[in-house]
Amino acid sequence: MKAVVMAGGEGTRLRPMTANQPKPLLPVVNRPIMEHVLRLLKRHGFEDTVVTVQFLATLIRNYFGDGEELGMNLHYVAEEVPLGTAGSVKNAEEHLRGEPFIVISGDALTDIDLTDMVRFHRENGAKVTIGLKRVANPLEFGIIIVDEQGRVQRFLEKPTWGQVFSDTVNTGIYIMEPEVLDEVAEGEVVDWSGDVFPKLLKDGAPLYGYIADGYWEDVGTHESYLSAQADVLSGKVDVEIDGFEVSPGVWVAEGAEVDPEAVLKGPLYIGDYAKVEAGAELREFTVLGSNVVVRSDAFVHRSVVHDNVYVGASANLRGCVIGKNTDVMSGSRIEEGAIVGEECVIESDAFVSNDIKVYPFKTIEAGAVVNANVIWESRGQRSLFGPRGVSGLINVEITPELAVRLASAYATTLKKGSVVTTSRDVSRAARTLKRAVVSALTASAIDVRDLEVVPLPVARYHTSQSGVSGGISLRTSPGDPQSVDILFFDERGADLSPAGQRKLERVYSRAEYRRAFPGEIAELSFPSRGVENYAHELLRRIDTSGVDEAGLKVVVDCAGGSGSLILPSLLGRIGVDVLTVNNRLDEASPTDTLAKQMRDLERMGDLVRSSGADFGVRFDPVAERLSLVDDNGELIDNDRALLVVLDLVAAERRSGRVALPVTTTRVAEQVAAFHGVEVQWTPTATDELTKAASADDIVFAGDGRGGYVLPEFSRTGDGIAAFVRLLGLVARTRLSLSQIDRRIPQAHLLRRSVPTPWAVKGSVMRAVVEAAEGREIDTTDGVRVIEADGSWALVLPDTSEAVTHLWAEGPDSDTAQRLLDEWAAVVEQAEG
Repeated sequence: MKAVVMAGGEGTRLRPMTANQPKPLLPVVNRPIMEHVLRLLKRHGFEDTVVTVQFLATLIRNYFGDGEELGMNLHYVAEEVPLGTAGSVKNAEEHLRGEPFIVISGDALTDIDLTDMVRFHRENGAKVTIGLKRVANPLEFGIIIVDEQGRVQRFLEKPTWGQVFSDTVNTGIYIMEPEVLDEVAEGEVVDWSGDVFPKLLKDGAPLYGYIADGYWEDVGTHESYLSAQADVLSGKVDVEIDGFEVSPGVWVAEGAEVDPEAVLKGPLYIGDYAKVEAGAELREFTVLGSNVVVRSDAFVHRSVVHDNVYVGASANLRGCVIGKNTDVMSGSRIEEGAIVGEECVIESDAFVSNDIKVYPFKTIEAGAVVNANVIWESRGQRSLFGPRGVSGLINVEITPELAVRLASAYATTLKKGSVVTTSRDVSRAARTLKRAVVSALTASAIDVRDLEVVPLPVARYHTSQSGVSGGISLRTSPGDPQSVDILFFDERGADLSPAGQRKLERVYSRAEYRRAFPGEIAELSFPSRGVENYAHELLRRIDTSGVDEAGLKVVVDCAGGSGSLILPSLLGRIGVDVLTVNNRLDEASPTDTLAKQMRDLERMGDLVRSSGADFGVRFDPVAERLSLVDDNGELIDNDRALLVVLDLVAAERRSGRVALPVTTTRVAEQVAAFHGVEVQWTPTATDELTKAASADDIVFAGDGRGGYVLPEFSRTGDGIAAFVRLLGLVARTRLSLSQIDRRIPQAHLLRRSVPTPWAVKGSVMRAVVEAAEGREIDTTDGVRVIEADGSWALVLPDTSEAVTHLWAEGPDSDTAQRLLDEWAAVVEQAEG
């Protein structure tokens, strides 16, 4: 049986380590990752091997040659352009005819028992056997579900936490029968997991998953690169270490010189012909490459030092990676998570802070304190984007410098000459940061239409107009006056999709920003009558018939936000008797705290009662969401308000579909069905609701948190449009909000959040699926388990926090509470 080693990876997430060398050549305990892979293949009898190469292919060919030194026979097949995981193997078809073959990645460290995997493949008569492994965080991998016999039932590529239903992931190790290559189109980009395997599964082909007990680590991040070194030194992975174990856990290669006065605390590795002087201290999980020099009194701990590096006297390296041919001069200090590329010079007494990236061929001057990345960078967090765009503490995490880099990255994803809107809330912080954003955009050949202070729905509306490619809006984070959110819009005015976010993050992490030539510096303009145009279009598209005749009286709280720029005049044009409060731009309180919100709602309830108003509405400070108070002055909570507005819309439309997140009570189905309307359930992410609302037959969407989408005007959340629509609905129905509320059945929906470490989220979701065996499950978002009587529980991992959320609904509160307790116990037990 032949083997195929995939060695075309660029390893962009590992930059700057992979800036000048392909990922398979990155050393793990002084041997390239791919060499460990080839030695594993040799150990299991795979001597005839095809290597697929693409990025910096010559370096791989030069290093391994024809494989003679390893006792193997290597053939190389190059891709002119990337062909995908399946396309690259198809490219090597001439070497693979007539017999089964194994496919393995050249940049993943593993000691999986390939002989046993071959046995499993043959005994099951499989067409394809996929190597599987249980991992703590399955987000970056393809998830695969197999039955008790190992036959593949379902798989999903790179899920979100809401889609995680197992922690069993695809290792990229496959055993295949030769006819599988007939399913791969020649010369086209084709992937195994995305294209070939789903088709084979659909056709009923015997696809099996081999769950491996051995070690497997996809060395795709700086953290996993360091942990792979530690795992080899700790004996967690069965690979050959080239050297002599001179004391327990201390490995020294041939020709190395270690002074007896040096302090060595293993496990650690010292490469061939390295030199460690007296007084130097090497601590746990340190790896020194070939020809490294460590001078007296230097300190190295949990660091990987590549070949030919000089570490000067009293230098201090902690948890970092130093690229080959780099000089770290005396007294320098390089902190945890820092990566220094090859052929750099870190001069005396320089300080490189945590998580800093220094790209190749750079010099850090003596005494410099480096707390910003040099040329290329990455924020070093789990994800740049959170649920509210890019968020962080003002002038701590979100600085003008960061705003410039983010806007530059966003501009680089667009064509030169594109038009982008900018806007902000009333806060000074947003004003300051927006100026940085505007400068970066115009310097990147992007024309800017600055809307200045406008409600968020107005910013989204203008971004969705013809000729605009996107937008950036800045606001104070809801509930946190010390933080700010930077929101990025696409051409529809909707939040960037996950794919768009990843594209922006890639540019940002590489700092490959596009700059305009002097003659291309773009223009900044300030559109006139932006708010007036929005109001005019809103009244043209939203049905307000009957409002004049109904003589409605409402109380409106603008929350001191940007809604005060439009709401009073808009309501005057509609013909409503309105009492407005907090009708001003309040720089001192640019966001809502829960206490302020509840205090204002209580006051509004008093005003509704005392004035005899039909109802009251309180907007959030950017007018994107709203809270309702009924004609009795009672607050209608957001879950209930969604049902009330749904009832009004459905009663008037009598057809079509409404889009609601899966966390919504199923009473919504009863309300919709009563009026002849269907419900489309969506994942909870705002992007998913917006995507669903773009369908032609969607007549309404709501998120259950005070956000509503009125498709006849906008496909994005708009509190102002929702309020105007509500005025027309109430006027025409001749019923009060309290009457509508009373005719809707009561829901018994409970929720709870359980703290869940990131490391066990995958195993928690697997435990949920296993515990649900025999019951109907829905994986639209998270795992929803449906009982025979229609009761249900939903388990959904949070995308940005170490928390798992649970919902449970039943015909009564006791049933809902029992379900909630049952599934909370499953989650807590799975955490161990």
